Amino acid sequence: MILRIASAALLFLLAAPSASAQLTETAADPFRTYGDTIAVRYRVGASIEATKGPVRDIVAMVAVPFECDEQEVIVADEDISAEIGSVDYRMVNGGARQMVITIPYLPGGTEAHAILTFEVRTKVILPPEEELTAQLVPPKKPDRELKRYLGRSPYIQHNHGKIRRTLKDIFSPKAEADEEVEATDEETDSVELTATQSASDEERVPAEPAPTDEATTEEAEPAADPATLTTWQRVEKIYDYVQGSIEYVEGEDQSAVETLDRGKGDCHDVSALFVALCRADKIPARMVWVHEHQYPEFCLADAEGKLHWFPSESSGMRAFGEMPTARVIMQKGDNFQVPERPRDALRYASDYLIGLPVDGSGKPKVRYIREML
Repeated sequence: MILRIASAALLFLLAAPSASAQLTETAADPFRTYGDTIAVRYRVGASIEATKGPVRDIVAMVAVPFECDEQEVIVADEDISAEIGSVDYRMVNGGARQMVITIPYLPGGTEAHAILTFEVRTKVILPPEEELTAQLVPPKKPDRELKRYLGRSPYIQHNHGKIRRTLKDIFSPKAEADEEVEATDEETDSVELTATQSASDEERVPAEPAPTDEATTEEAEPAADPATLTTWQRVEKIYDYVQGSIEYVEGEDQSAVETLDRGKGDCHDVSALFVALCRADKIPARMVWVHEHQYPEFCLADAEGKLHWFPSESSGMRAFGEMPTARVIMQKGDNFQVPERPRDALRYASDYLIGLPVDGSGKPKVRYIREML
């Protein structure tokens, strides 16, 4: 019998930044410019104790910071006990990094650990120049890897009828007209209410109409024709719809459809809904997992067909196509598969342990470590 211990914990404690670069850095990619670099140091690892007898062939998988364009990860120190056979790293579906710890044999009553200190430098991402966004389009021939971010994932039902109807409503000319009428009605109601309140206070001679200030009575700008929107503007319209229609409340993780039905959710739920709507509109999108937070990214191609990923904030502030807060990035994606769990579609590559008991012993005790220094 194989013993399995899984942990739902993925995100670790992140303390205040220990250093910050003051100069803005510009990347070679004109669509990606960076602001400050935030550096943090913390430890990640696992401690395994054979509390119920000896165990052999132990393999522990631990999620570690993900190295990407905006983040650099360096091993600063290692604390590895003698019982550890090896410590390696592997990428999972191109969007997650796991430390793989092996222990050939752990005698009963003994403890083994592999704890590493990482230095992580993460950059703030600035928005692209407006004139550049006009050329961005959906990728024309997505490869197999990119198709992962166009299909169904756990909690992201992009092909669900409610998601597709919502996408249609977002770009419906009728919806645009209704928004204008509603705004006009609110202004009229406000004027009538003011007049009523003034008259009810006391009997007064009606005042002369206020002179019209032509400079302040401009007609409302007509809504843009959805057919004339650039791809960037379409994604931005999806983003603004989600931000404007979903009330932020903390709670258990919800799917995109549940969030749409309830009209409320947290950063995970808002991100899942945004990703689902993007995918329904043939725009590759994915979840990004950081400390106690999730936000989405979407992918567009430039005139030469080169792909570019753009993040957007899911709560707290409006930040489309940028990430003004640098956080340690753990994983990017929402549909992972690991060799040890081939039948499971995972929202993230979580911490996990397997091992074989010896002479009827029980499963070992495992403690995953994430702490700031």
